[in-house]
Amino acid sequence: MPTTHLIIKGKVQGVFYRATAKEIAEKCGVTGWIKNTLDGNVEATITGTEEQLDQFANWCKKGPARAKVTEVVSSSIAETIFNDFTVIRSDS
Repeated sequence: MPTTHLIIKGKVQGVFYRATAKEIAEKCGVTGWIKNTLDGNVEATITGTEEQLDQFANWCKKGPARAKVTEVVSSSIAETIFNDFTVIRSDS
């Protein structure tokens, strides 16, 4: 299955981005992970069909209601197998 790495930029921390992304990922059927980065962005790696990846990436461009997404940088990476979609908690 294709795997995509995303960097989501803008006002995306402290607005329930990761929690909402988990709900959307489960609805879309993608697996992978999402986390905050130290520079104020959100980073995700997702696996699914092309259609599932597109659905999730399109949601990432808007995010939850309180987010202000300015850019989503997407790149294809080597196929990775995930069992589910995980929110990685960090000290950012």
